[in-house]
Amino acid sequence: MSLIPLSEQTVFAEKNISLIASDMDGTLTRNSKFTSALLKALEALAAAKISVLLVTGRSAGWVQGLKSYLPVTGAIAENGGVFFPANSDQPKLLTPIPDLITHRQQLAATFAYLKSHFSQIQESTDNPFRLTDWTFDVQGLTTTELQQLEKLCHGKNWGFTYSTVQCHIKPENQTKATSLLQVLNSYFPQITTENLITVGDSPNDETLFDRSIFPFSVGVANILHYKDKLKFLPTYVTSLAEGEGFRELAELVLLNNNHP
Repeated sequence: MSLIPLSEQTVFAEKNISLIASDMDGTLTRNSKFTSALLKALEALAAAKISVLLVTGRSAGWVQGLKSYLPVTGAIAENGGVFFPANSDQPKLLTPIPDLITHRQQLAATFAYLKSHFSQIQESTDNPFRLTDWTFDVQGLTTTELQQLEKLCHGKNWGFTYSTVQCHIKPENQTKATSLLQVLNSYFPQITTENLITVGDSPNDETLFDRSIFPFSVGVANILHYKDKLKFLPTYVTSLAEGEGFRELAELVLLNNNHP
């Protein structure tokens, strides 16, 4: 499927967009930081009654804080493992895990198994703040090595994905798409996928680009780095990268806003 430049889309004015579900790192950030321009865009969307929901691979601990400080309607952490509603600091597990202590011990053992094959991999510093997954740094790993790591994880009945920042060992069916559908059903029943835009920039956002589920998905321009590695591509792509690409999308949605 070809990527359509965002500037050529013709449907947002007709669809009454109510929610933007967006990845964070590489999508909202610029050079790994939030900018004042991003905060203004988020505030403008909130004022226009267009909600923003974070859908990130970052840890529950990080995301609990971010959800509290940013003008967003809630946040999904750990690539679909945990949800923080806007009005609660209590994490809602989206993946059924009977015993979190045992679960984390099993994740640690799997990481040790991967490290026995790839001695250079380093555990991410945010693991103490995680509940459902385990991460290690992606920097320095080749595409072939990432594919080998994925195969090793699958052999141990774990899922695997990676972003521009981290690799994730996770429950097999824990994805951004499955979690977003759960959250929509439980917390935003008035919103359909026809009123929703999903946004991302890397392989761990791939399920958000499945057009059979989410017809209106957007990749910020840096998604093009992964164009040949993704099974699903976003419907639209911005002309600008990272947080500037998100701002490009926000401005277009606001221009076509039909909310009273």
